This record gives sequence, structure tokens and C-alpha cells, in this order.
Amino acid sequence: MITGKNYIGKELSSKGSNTYTTFNPQLNSDTEWTFHEATKEEIDTAVDKAYEAFQGYKTFSGEKKAEFLIAIAEEIEALGDPVIEAYTKESGLPEGRAKGERGRTMGQLRAFATLLKEGSWVEATIDTAQPDREPMPKTDIRKILLPIGPIAVFGASNFPFAFSTAGGDTASALAAGCPVIVKSHPMHSGTGELIASAVIKAAERTGMPDGVFSNLNSSGIDVGQQLVLHPKIKGVGFTGSIKGGTALYKLANERKEPIPVFAEMGSINPVVALPSALTDKSGDWAKQYAGSIMLGGGQFCTNPGLILGIKSTTLDGFIDTLGTEIEKLEPTCMLHPNIHKNYERGKKELSGQGGTNVVAAYESDVAPNVAQQKVLTVNGSNFLKNPKLHQEVFGPFSIVVRCTDAAELEQVLNKLEGQLTGTILGNAEEIKKYDNIVDALQGRVGRIIFNGVPTGVEVCPSMQHGGPFPASTDSRFTSVGTSAARRWVRPVAFQNWPAASLPDALKDENPLGIFRLVDGKHTAAKI
Repeated sequence: MITGKNYIGKELSSKGSNTYTTFNPQLNSDTEWTFHEATKEEIDTAVDKAYEAFQGYKTFSGEKKAEFLIAIAEEIEALGDPVIEAYTKESGLPEGRAKGERGRTMGQLRAFATLLKEGSWVEATIDTAQPDREPMPKTDIRKILLPIGPIAVFGASNFPFAFSTAGGDTASALAAGCPVIVKSHPMHSGTGELIASAVIKAAERTGMPDGVFSNLNSSGIDVGQQLVLHPKIKGVGFTGSIKGGTALYKLANERKEPIPVFAEMGSINPVVALPSALTDKSGDWAKQYAGSIMLGGGQFCTNPGLILGIKSTTLDGFIDTLGTEIEKLEPTCMLHPNIHKNYERGKKELSGQGGTNVVAAYESDVAPNVAQQKVLTVNGSNFLKNPKLHQEVFGPFSIVVRCTDAAELEQVLNKLEGQLTGTILGNAEEIKKYDNIVDALQGRVGRIIFNGVPTGVEVCPSMQHGGPFPASTDSRFTSVGTSAARRWVRPVAFQNWPAASLPDALKDENPLGIFRLVDGKHTAAKI
């Protein structure tokens, strides 16, 4: 049942008089649910509880935290159809997408549980003492990753499950040993409350401290700002716009004690179509990319918003086929009227730039909030002269750039801002001839793809979902995959420490049985 209240730890609270409703974009009307904006008192209580919970939670074993994460996955599954119905009602996304995303969310929780059970992720490093070393003795030094404290997580508009209440930021922070306070996304607060109830049930069921998780409602920016500025908050996870992410980053760095903000933001995900791709599989690639541009209403952070090729008749053929294929596809509903309005504004602005030509535009009448797809083309020289063409248009929109030659293509890539992904289409022999292109693309992205589409992000240890600014605020880290836990820890070295007082991961006996770097060698053996 959706109450519209805030979860302050395990307690439901509604002290504020300010309320708001969520919106059903398919029906183009408000939902029946009313939500209470979190008050300053509720924010302070949630953070205080998280800080107190941290004192115990940070000491819990990997097994105990893994039990908690598995319980969250089980409780989400136990929510059944009501959470799927809330998801589809508040997002306009179809039931199949909702069920798939729920499965992904439970899968990543279980992936972090597996990481915790194995235990080696803490990067235990041991350099044993050498008292007889000349000219100076060497003392015993041991290092491990330890959690940083309570984390504020901002729910994402386009993934109500996988990047929101119990999504990757929350799962990775809890895995790292950090309590979490979620600022629920106002577009899907009902879905968020149901997921929050599952997390609270799992916490109670596995004996977690009260305050290890809270969920706060807000339709504006005040609650988020108060969380970021609160002195007991030690880190921030965000998935959303460049404007929102950079604002939070600036705010966090203006604190008396600055804190890290790990924001995954905008990206146009350039795709380079080498000549062989257009000679060998032009029609196939055009069809695949029409589907990728349209996937989820174009509301993926990995949407291919820029396709680059060298001028040729085969590139012209690819562009024509892409236009034909994308116009065949049925437009879909966007997440919210505001997102649809921003899409239409961005589409109009870029379509009005000098030198652009329309390849395809769906012009039949559609229902409210449905995004009509559009593809433009522009010459490389015009693209280089106009930074506005680099902007992300969040929705089913893409630009194909006709470059004069490989040198201009390389120049375009070097002018691009940081991106989440970059893709090369071609064959294995050909990429050797275009190593400058590959190198330029690699320098701008967090994930480089060969012969594929960027949409779809696998949750696995090797995944990198992040990139140079403005794709993210710190390209050294990922928001997807088990390595995401490294955002919420810091290295601490123990020098000449009494053996009995060391963390288990650093003890000579290696009671956890994990792999460690001991005197320069990776081993799971005792010392």
C-alpha cells in the first residue's frame, strides 16, 4: 500500500504540510497518490539515524551484509504485481520493461552479495616488518578499504528500479558498509515507497540497525540540497542531467568538509561507422541503430545520439536506410510531460542549426507525451564549428555527421566532450588502419564497443559505466557493476598495529580466506 509518507529509518512519517502527486504520462493525468514533502526535522532525524547506524553497520561481516542484500532482493520480488503496476503507471513504460528492470535490480543486489561473501574486494595489502633491513628497519604496514559513512542517493527518472531506491548506488553503498538515505524521484515516488518498504522489511528481518536506510520524498530541490550540505552525509550518488549533477557537485565542494559526488550525467555516445561496416552490413546496422535510438523512448543514457562516417555513397545509403527504418517504428510515451517538453525543445533547437538536414521525422499525430523520432545529418565542418550540435537531446533523436575524410573524423572526435560510450563499426583488420580514430574515441569514453549498440549495460565486474566529464564527475569510477562499491570506501593503513586488534582481513591467520597482496604477491595463504 502506498501511503505517501517518508521512511525515516523503519518509521513512516508525514510531519510536513506540503504535498505533491505523481503523474501518469499514458493517461496524461495525476495519479491518485499524494506524497508528503520531507521536512528539515525529518531530514535531520534520518541523517542522525544513519550516522548512528553506521557505527555498528560498518563493523558487520561481509556475510551479514550479504544476507541483508539478498533479503532486499527477496522482499522486492515479494511485492509482486502492485509494484509493477505502480511503475508502469508513474513512468509510462510497459510491463515487460518493468519486469526486466526489476529482475536486473534483484540481480545486482545478489551480485554485490556474492562479492561480499568472497571478500577479496576490500583490497587487503600487507607489507610485513623487516627489523633487520639495512640501512633502516622496515615496520609492518597493512592497508584495507573501509566505508566512508552515510550516503545520499538521488533516484533517477528513467530507471525507477535499477537506478533509484534500491538501485546500483544504494546496493553498492550498502555493500560497502554505508547507510543510505534516498531522495526519491518525484516522478515515481509511489514506486519508490513500495521498494523502500521492501528494504525496511529486509533490514528488520536480518537485524540491521534502525537508520541503515531511509527514503525521503520531495518534488523540488530543497530536500536534496539539505542532504548534500548535511555534515553527517559523507558521499552522494546521482544519475540524471548535467545541470543537476554539476549543481550537486558544486554544492558538495562548497561545504566546510567537501564530500565526493559520483554523478552519472549526459552523453551522446558517438558511433563511428568505418567504410567496411557500410559496405558489408549497411542495412543491418541501419536497422539495429534505428531500434537502439528508439529503445525506451530514447530515454537511455547510452542512447546513440551521434553517428559519424566518412563521405561516400555507402554512407548515403546507410543514412537513407536508417531514415526509412526509424520511421517504421511506433513512437512511445515519455516519462513525464516535462521530459517530453524538453525533448521537443531540444529537437527544435538542433534542427534549426545551420547546415542540418532532416533524414527522418515521424510526423503522424500521436497521443500526449509521445516522442516523435527525428534524425538529422550535418557535414563535419559544420559540426566542428557549432558546439550546440554536441548537446544531448534526451529522447529518440540522433545526428549523422558526414566527415570529409579520416582526418576530419578524428578532429570531430577530439572536439567531443566526455562520453559514457563510444562504438566502432567495421572489421578487425580495418580498425588497425584507423588506430588514430580508435585512440581518439578511447580518450573520450568510459566504454568502447566494437560492432554493437551502446544501449544495454551489463551488470558485471568488468563493466565501466562512467566517463570523462560531463559524462560523469569522476571517470575513475563506475556506477554499474560490482566495482561501483569502491566509490564508498577509502584506504586506511595500519602501521605496526597489534595483531589481535587488526581487521580480520589483515590478520596473519587470514580468517576470511580472501586473496591479499602480501609482500608483493597475491595469495590466500596465511602468513
